[in-house]
Amino acid sequence: MVNDTAQKMKKVISASRRTDLVAFYPEWLARAMAKEKACFLHPGKKSAVRIDLSPARVHTLVLWSKNFHPLLENRHRLRDWLKKYDQVYFHFTITGLGGTFLEKLAPATTEALAQLPGLIEIAGCPERISVRFDPIVFWLEDGHLRTNLDFFPELARKIASSGIRTVRFSFAQWYKKSVARAKKIGLNFYDPTYEEKKEAVQKLVSVAQDFGLELWSCSQSEIAVLPGIKPSACIDGELLTRLHPRNESASLVKDHSQRKDCLCTESIDIGSYSQSCPAACVYCYANPRLKTE
Repeated sequence: MVNDTAQKMKKVISASRRTDLVAFYPEWLARAMAKEKACFLHPGKKSAVRIDLSPARVHTLVLWSKNFHPLLENRHRLRDWLKKYDQVYFHFTITGLGGTFLEKLAPATTEALAQLPGLIEIAGCPERISVRFDPIVFWLEDGHLRTNLDFFPELARKIASSGIRTVRFSFAQWYKKSVARAKKIGLNFYDPTYEEKKEAVQKLVSVAQDFGLELWSCSQSEIAVLPGIKPSACIDGELLTRLHPRNESASLVKDHSQRKDCLCTESIDIGSYSQSCPAACVYCYANPRLKTE
């Protein structure tokens, strides 16, 4: 018998792990919130999925992006529509690679960091924002090993001064698609050994401690066990419950639609891989050539 409490519990909506809706599809996202329903193609399903976005059914709206400028500009009234929802939580990816050949369409670091005060205003408090230093990338260039790891002290200083305390990270995982993309542009990526990753983590932890930051490892269990690191639930029902302005409960059940190492609790993702991400970041596992609906 289905538990009545579980049936009535409001849902966490994720927008989106699959594509950067805020940066590249703000009109679609605004329209979905205005109509209070999302219609999209879900991987593995032949017909479109329809999700109820009425505020009475939504516990928290989780927004993921490398560029929240369209939201801050209130394009298509996106910021206005957000006001209908009790709680918005932000995952803001800032890698230090924005504007480079690795992330051509992501904003430059200075531009990205300048968005933080506006996001904190919308979120209501810095606790509702997690910065993602994700992924950490290594590559060989002119015989030298290059990495965005060296950017972390600057990032840590900036976000700590804004009141944000959580940083989520992972090391780049070179899937078949991303390897093919790297070869096409002539990127000689370097996948560090576990010992090299441990050394990198020690540097991250040292900097994080200096600035009072918490480090959370995303979907890499071998990293999450290292000293100074916590295993991440990027969508964390317990946290979203604690932060909710009405003290309403979110699901604490593990999201079984995610990878084994992912500790996220249940949410409904309203993005679609058919909404191809024009950013086409070199390391990304998505396919930027998929046609948009």
